[in-house]
Amino acid sequence: MRRAAWLLLTVLAAASASAEQRRNAFGDPFLQVSSALAGCPVPRPPGYTEEEVRQQAHVRSQHGTSCYRVGRCRLPNSYLYDKEIIPRVHQYIRMDGRFDDTTVWVLGERRIVTLMGCVRTKEQSEQMEKAVLLVDDVMGVVNLLMVGTRGKPGYAVAP
Repeated sequence: MRRAAWLLLTVLAAASASAEQRRNAFGDPFLQVSSALAGCPVPRPPGYTEEEVRQQAHVRSQHGTSCYRVGRCRLPNSYLYDKEIIPRVHQYIRMDGRFDDTTVWVLGERRIVTLMGCVRTKEQSEQMEKAVLLVDDVMGVVNLLMVGTRGKPGYAVAP
């Protein structure tokens, strides 16, 4: 009986560890900016396990401060821009008008904006990428947009 209880506890502990909660420990801004295409795969919000937080903390501090040290950023850490950039990206996409028929989420990390979601055409995807690059303080764009709502997205999907 004790052996069975011990085995059960071991299995439960392993299951608990593998299902460890993810949280947005670094506060990376993540926002849905349009929602016209039904059935678009929803991206998994930014989140890290406690182990990933420990692993990322040093890397993020090095990456965050390097642009300031070399004179490419006015703020002492490039992650400080993100909370301001993402709302402006949202406003720019909404006001542009060319992207009203899309379903798109944006993620900000170190002045780099990641586009995830669905657009109608490849050209629309390219236009959105170029438009977002025009937003002040955006250093780069990672375009993970997919054409249509079918197929496998290039980003992790929400559970």
